[in-house]
Amino acid sequence: MKTEKMKNPMREIKIDKITLNIGAGVEAENVDKAMALLKTLSGAKVVKTLCSKRIATWKLRPGLPIGAMVTIRGKKAETLLKQLLQAVSFEIKPTSFMENGFSFGIKEYIDIAGVKYDPKIGIIGLDVAVSLKRPGFRVKTRKLKKSKLGFGHHITAQDAQVWAQEKLGIKLKAAEEERL
Repeated sequence: MKTEKMKNPMREIKIDKITLNIGAGVEAENVDKAMALLKTLSGAKVVKTLCSKRIATWKLRPGLPIGAMVTIRGKKAETLLKQLLQAVSFEIKPTSFMENGFSFGIKEYIDIAGVKYDPKIGIIGLDVAVSLKRPGFRVKTRKLKKSKLGFGHHITAQDAQVWAQEKLGIKLKAAEEERL
């Protein structure tokens, strides 16, 4: 009989959520365009991001809408992530990986497969942040009896990199390509 190495199901990494973010600046018209774009991409409820500090040189004040964001979870997040990764040719910089996830940017939304140019929106780029989790992460955020995670259960940047290469087919950009 063969002895197979058993995998611990608690060590399996999954996608927790994907956050799409567009910084639009102080123009209200740009914020509306960003919200329309995120609504067409995700089909989910889009939220305006508000400024929290006063920065006089940039004409910012607390409560001023400066962008839009949307969070997607579940199966919809997995399918959308594959679509978004096609826009960057499945290539991400190694420095984009961090603890519990990774992020990347898309310069123009028309690079995304299945999305057509809308003259009302114009050309806008967006940021994609992917949050990863393991079973058992809920102990950090639950309301009753919160607890700390053991160090071995954390997802390191290296773990996120290996998972993304195996499950999503991501290729890491070389150091020369990063500087361009």
